[in-house]
Amino acid sequence: DPCWNFHCKRGKVCHADKQGKPHCICQDPAACPPTKDYEHVCGTDNKTYEGTCQLFGTKCQLEGTKMGRQLHLDYMGSCKYIPPCTDYEVDQFPLRMRDWLKNILIQYYERDLNNSGILTEKQRNKIKKIYQNDKRLVAGDHPVELLQHDFEKNYHMYVYPVHWQFHQLDQHPVDRLLTHSELAPLRASLVPMEHCITRFFQECDGDQDKLIALKEWCHCFGIKE
Repeated sequence: DPCWNFHCKRGKVCHADKQGKPHCICQDPAACPPTKDYEHVCGTDNKTYEGTCQLFGTKCQLEGTKMGRQLHLDYMGSCKYIPPCTDYEVDQFPLRMRDWLKNILIQYYERDLNNSGILTEKQRNKIKKIYQNDKRLVAGDHPVELLQHDFEKNYHMYVYPVHWQFHQLDQHPVDRLLTHSELAPLRASLVPMEHCITRFFQECDGDQDKLIALKEWCHCFGIKE
């Protein structure tokens, strides 16, 4: 099979021509495997797709057109009404996001205690200090005032989680810049719960070059240079 081990980017599938040479062609959205309701996704065109296969297949077929350039994965789940984000809400967003990232790392650390190998030794040492100091704030919803006070008082505990999340996303390629597609895994899963995340990332891009540099990312989260 000439297509064996021949990789195509999302939205494309391998097809062998008459000479038996493999090529990438657009996935036919109608030929995508059936999905469950919870696998539905919402595109930036505010249309519900049965899954990422159908979405990226459609995007591929529109390649070269304005519609194709603008079509991306917006968020996981069927399209629904997302209320606009107010100025007050976008100002409070970093408080919740920082706390959430810190709690994720603490959960990783707790899992690593029982099943070592989840974290590297360097990560373990960094998170251990956060874990030991975090007994005062139980995970969950906290008033904005408490989160602000904790950030000011225990600033050092929030620096690593913010840096860690940036480097987790900065993968294709690793260049200290986040593209729309690199942000997508985080954004797409959070939009239904955190409706300010889209505006937050748009405003993070201070120079409007459609890339978020590490300096811009840290500035958004209130991390000093």
